[in-house]
Amino acid sequence: MLDTALKTQLKTYLANIRQPIELVAAADDSPKSREMVELLGEIAALSDKVSVAQGDDDARRPSFLIRRTGTDVAVRFAGIPLGHEFTSLVLALLQVGGHPPKLAPEVIEQIAALEGDWHFETYFSLTCQNCPDVVQALNVMSVINPRIRHTAIEGGLFQDEVASRNILSVPAVFLNGEPFAQGRMEVEQILAKLDTGAAARTAATIAGKDPFDVLVVGGGPAGASAAIYAARKGIRTGLVAERFGGQVLDTMAIENFISVQHTEGPKLAQQLEAHVDQYGVDVMNLQRAERLIPARSPGGLHELRLAGGATLKARTVILSTGARWRSMNVPGEEAYRNKGVTYCPHCDGPLFRGKRVAVIGGGNSGVEAAIDLAGLVAHVTLIEYAADLKADAVLQRKLASLPNVSVVTSALTTEVQGDGTRVTALHYKDRNSGEAHELPLEGVFVQIGLVPNTEWLKDTVALTLHGEIEVDARGETSVAGIFAAGDVTTVPFKQIVIAMGEGSKALLSAFDYLIRLPAEVETVAA
Repeated sequence: MLDTALKTQLKTYLANIRQPIELVAAADDSPKSREMVELLGEIAALSDKVSVAQGDDDARRPSFLIRRTGTDVAVRFAGIPLGHEFTSLVLALLQVGGHPPKLAPEVIEQIAALEGDWHFETYFSLTCQNCPDVVQALNVMSVINPRIRHTAIEGGLFQDEVASRNILSVPAVFLNGEPFAQGRMEVEQILAKLDTGAAARTAATIAGKDPFDVLVVGGGPAGASAAIYAARKGIRTGLVAERFGGQVLDTMAIENFISVQHTEGPKLAQQLEAHVDQYGVDVMNLQRAERLIPARSPGGLHELRLAGGATLKARTVILSTGARWRSMNVPGEEAYRNKGVTYCPHCDGPLFRGKRVAVIGGGNSGVEAAIDLAGLVAHVTLIEYAADLKADAVLQRKLASLPNVSVVTSALTTEVQGDGTRVTALHYKDRNSGEAHELPLEGVFVQIGLVPNTEWLKDTVALTLHGEIEVDARGETSVAGIFAAGDVTTVPFKQIVIAMGEGSKALLSAFDYLIRLPAEVETVAA
């Protein structure tokens, strides 16, 4: 199943295994079971510390256990973890085999100290770029603390389970048989839900930090670039992010990042984080900004209040909080979010195999989503508010060639209807005739653009009617000492490469602002 190049690479990784592991298969006579057994055999052939055993009695088939020989340290995969989950498989092999995880010592201690018996189940799809973070987080937790057990389940292969548990969006996590979480999560977020005192301890640590020369708010391409440029100037730099990587984490193929012919969002986000860490930036991840209080005088300290209760201070602030998917704001949308209403066709598309779905939005993202989904679902109806689609001509030609796609233009979505547990229909109105229509379906994929994350900044800096932060050519906002960059601003063309440039420019402007402050205003030692 693995090509020669991948086997060579995997063999190099497996050389890091320190303790023997065994791959215990639960298989039947199905083709997928045979594929799984073949995969396990290929892996075992690459290392003398890996062996394969049969006879696992797990009810899910195909599935397999990765177990440290002679111990209870183990993780389980139900299905064949290729695609985006191949990295999860490799990390599980290494970590069960004794290779140390890349976690802070205090996080490892916190995981090891958890009491109780925790059995997690995570449903993923092989095309979901958000799922690996959850799978890998729970896998490493189960390796550190044997009282934590984790099974990662390929939803597309266990459709009956997905249907019985009413799973319409991945990653979906269950704890001891009950719903626990939905969507992307990291180890620290999972710990915060399990260890209720963790948030208070984190807030106390953050509140005790000295003022920064530059405080970057947001961990996407703009924020990461600003932080790197700041740290290289030798000034005290902090970065606060609700989730490091931002929307890049939700991006699949990236083919217009100059000098890099192809990459994927999660990989680029990891590289950004590693680059920021290289310069010793004080990164405070998983922290949501709640209020910004500007300094009363030039060179004074701006205050940033976080949702967790802590307050940070800085002489300059760079706002790079990015944007999020725009909602339709119609009745039923919020009630059926993750119950048929979704915003990620790559993540959730496989869960709608053979079903009827709608895509809302006729721009590039909407048409691309419809094309992708057409290969999985029974039928796609693309609904566009305007009289014509706005997507590139080449995408429209591809869309028109697909037999199971219908396009409705001049249509206003009015309601998402459901039976209480899942979506059953979409209502829309013909904008020309006023006639109302009901479209029976099981899924609604919303692709209508972005909205800037600036609600918390009202009455602080000048915003446009659309909520974008107004900036000048230097990235300066309406408040002295506060700068902004990236998709959250009025700078046109929301692109990764542009955001990086704007983040760098905003920092250079902030640094210029700092060095021109009166002599009596000293910057903080790096």
